[in-house]
Amino acid sequence: MTRALVLEKSPEFAAGVREVGDDFLPEGDVTIDIAYSTINYKDALAITNRSPVVRSWPMVAGIDGSGTVVQSTSPRWKGGDEVVLNGFGVGETHKGCLAGRARLKGEWLVRRPTAFTARQAMAIGTAGYTAMLCVLALERHGLRAGQGEVLVTGATGGVGSVAIALLSKLGHQVVAATGKASEEAYLRSLGAGAVIDRAELAAPGKPLQKERWAAVVDAVGSHTLANACAQVRYGGAVAACGLAQGMDFPATVAPFILRGVSLLGVDSVMAPLALREQAWERLARDLDPALLDTMTTEIGLDEVIDAAQRLMAGQVRGRIVVRTR
Repeated sequence: MTRALVLEKSPEFAAGVREVGDDFLPEGDVTIDIAYSTINYKDALAITNRSPVVRSWPMVAGIDGSGTVVQSTSPRWKGGDEVVLNGFGVGETHKGCLAGRARLKGEWLVRRPTAFTARQAMAIGTAGYTAMLCVLALERHGLRAGQGEVLVTGATGGVGSVAIALLSKLGHQVVAATGKASEEAYLRSLGAGAVIDRAELAAPGKPLQKERWAAVVDAVGSHTLANACAQVRYGGAVAACGLAQGMDFPATVAPFILRGVSLLGVDSVMAPLALREQAWERLARDLDPALLDTMTTEIGLDEVIDAAQRLMAGQVRGRIVVRTR
């Protein structure tokens, strides 16, 4: 038996931690003892039933997990291997990792870099891995240090916190946008050179605005994304990966056809294995593990529902790591 955060709908929605047996686990060729999981925005949406994230019931929440292989019929993995799981519909269509044990598909897993402990891997989680995917997308577009200011929206969130740390380490001038003025010291400790009020970006704006940003990492969407695009310098790019403000994109084509701005969509859920491995290799090289402690809060499985509610209320800074045992 193992403890798991189970989401049910029969017909009313319910979420709770309970004991489950191995027969409750889904099909898969790798069974993992999960040491740590985490709470991402998508997890919070599912756990609070704010959005139809879950598409199969009952569901074990948790789109991320880090732990040890205990049984495998996959040629890629053997008992004792240390692995990380991000996305692939886990916690949505396949029972997830907010549990002491998970059964997954071998092709979904990435070997945990030796630079990180299991706990640190979940301090990164999908949020930090997505931040790295954004940085990689901007670099493929040609972004290099010294080209100008790089804006990070949703700066105190998981994606934003890790993006600031990464971009600063790589030599970029980082500007953090946040609605939490009290967190300026935290953002500067991660490497932000300047902090602006998110209100400057959150309201409807002109189709073209004064050029400022060499690039943008946006986890917010809606008017914030539209204004960010309108302020990007000629030939710059925006890596878009989130929708904290909304799914809409109330913009015009002006930045794209008059300034050659590129909008780069970043998907972390179904990213191919080679790109995942590259992202984790770069995280191991470019993310200071010591900074993870400053942005991370650790909780137990019984505290997850409350933490998810606080995350949805905008009351969480950085990353939450969950002890699953």
